[in-house]
Amino acid sequence: MSRRRKPGGPVGATAPATDAAIPAAAPLLEVRDLVKHFPIRKGLFGRTTGQVRAVDGVSFTLARGEVLGLVGESGCGKTTTGRAILRLIEPTSGSVRFAGREILGLPRREMQALRRRMQIIFQDPYSSLNPRHTVGSIVGEALAIHHLAKGREAKERVAELLRLVGLAPEHARRYPHEFSGGQRQRIGVARALAVDPQLIVADEPVSALDVSIQAQVLNLLQDLRERLSLTYLFIAHDLSVVEHISDRVAVMYLGKIVELAPSRILYAGARHPYTQALLSAIPEPRPGARRSRIVLTGDVPSPARPPAGCRFHPRCRLADGDRCAREAPQLRQIVPGHWAACHHAETSRLA
Repeated sequence: MSRRRKPGGPVGATAPATDAAIPAAAPLLEVRDLVKHFPIRKGLFGRTTGQVRAVDGVSFTLARGEVLGLVGESGCGKTTTGRAILRLIEPTSGSVRFAGREILGLPRREMQALRRRMQIIFQDPYSSLNPRHTVGSIVGEALAIHHLAKGREAKERVAELLRLVGLAPEHARRYPHEFSGGQRQRIGVARALAVDPQLIVADEPVSALDVSIQAQVLNLLQDLRERLSLTYLFIAHDLSVVEHISDRVAVMYLGKIVELAPSRILYAGARHPYTQALLSAIPEPRPGARRSRIVLTGDVPSPARPPAGCRFHPRCRLADGDRCAREAPQLRQIVPGHWAACHHAETSRLA
């Protein structure tokens, strides 16, 4: 079993261009000012009348062997961020460096070769598996695409992968509809592992599962991380889900990261009012214990028309009305390793 590597900082230096030249402490993934805007088109000729700012300047690093939790309400841009990093959708602008190599703008052939090292686990274990293919075909498809194995060797590799995720080799002959939701998600995990990736973007991998099954899948991902030295970008909308699996947590709101800190520090003392509100909504596991709830007022603004100044200020209990409405706070380091984008971060505490 491999040891965990120490997580990297929130902002890393520019890395060398080749894997051989990269020191062990260098980030595996560096995301800089990532932007993805979707055009709003109207009229007969599809004239562009605006932009949906789904991701609007996201930056972070991810160390080898680290798990970074990316958390926020539905519609905050976290899934778009994950897919833009993998170029499943093309970013509008920004920089994504994997193992020191800039991947935005890579030709299709080079990007396809790089996909062996960057995989995704999709949110919905039902729609993400082709119902017309057997499990063996689904898991083994990547082996054929990347010319890694064929024939008997491919079948043996598929059987090995199914055992690795807690399924039986004979399941390779069955179809997705014959499995439960938890088993289907294990098939999705096996498919992602088929090409021996280094980075896995886990896009809300347990949100569609029953609570009892969520723990099993989370434990599986944690075990695979240790055994295979995997690096995860773990996307979720529930802070309680990422608490134990993540080394660091980044909180997104309306296309931007508003807080970033090591997991234990964030949960013990969040500095951004939005993070504090999310934490206050987590049920208290101790019988009779109560958590002071912070209720957010109003609706999430449209990403097509984000508020001026701090994007959270219309719903913030600490907003001073003038500065917060005019001046957008920058993501800055409050204490070593703890970053927040709030004018009141130095004095804000969770009640």
